Amino acid sequence: MTLLPKKIYFASDFHLGSPNYEESLKREKRIVSWLDEIRIDAKEIYLVGDIFDFWFEYKHVIPKGFVRLQGKIAELTDSGIPIHIITGNHDMWIFDYLPKELGITLHKKNIIKEYNGKKFLIGHGDGLGPDEKQYKMLKAVFASKICQWAFARIHPNFGIGLATSWSRKSRKSNINYEEVFHGANNEKLVIYCNDYIKKDSSIDYFIFGHRHLPLEINIGEKAKYINLGEWIKFNSYAVFDGEKLEMKEYIVN
Repeated sequence: MTLLPKKIYFASDFHLGSPNYEESLKREKRIVSWLDEIRIDAKEIYLVGDIFDFWFEYKHVIPKGFVRLQGKIAELTDSGIPIHIITGNHDMWIFDYLPKELGITLHKKNIIKEYNGKKFLIGHGDGLGPDEKQYKMLKAVFASKICQWAFARIHPNFGIGLATSWSRKSRKSNINYEEVFHGANNEKLVIYCNDYIKKDSSIDYFIFGHRHLPLEINIGEKAKYINLGEWIKFNSYAVFDGEKLEMKEYIVN
């Protein structure tokens, strides 16, 4: 029996819960099917933010639904495959439930990892680049203990309902929303990567989500910026086989 080489997988922006139950359920089943297929050669899996269109953990309550994905993640981590979740702007209120129940490793900030001599900077990508001061201030408010404590005082029926309704109005979680590429010189994350590489030239791959477009753009002399796209339309992901990183599209058989 020939052993398959182990690979590192990256995906982001599932936005489960949006735009409605029916569409979200179809997407969830597609994601679970993908996870089932990659388990045969996955060394590690990174889910890079906005997995849920909205998520808040009360002390004894979590948003209902998404049980297929949660069950599959628990199954994979139980089998020994490490799964990392990096919070995005839609699911920044993930706390300790998923690490405890599903066995995932949770990250609230960008992380740097090295595999086979290649260095990866991995993050959701929100708030990076120029002209993001207002967003960073807003994010700091939502990330504060005071804001989280105040929201936790709201009854879940009202709090989750209100936040879910607000989240679904986001352009990026709307199934009819079309992202537009602004050109490399005008893409905030490209600008961020170019600025970063001037300070730290050791990075080989910048892996981000948030932008909702599958992108591969050269940074400096040797690095690449990869945007993972999303699963509302593109079903896109990236895979590193130990030598190179490639963008792919998951096609249901």
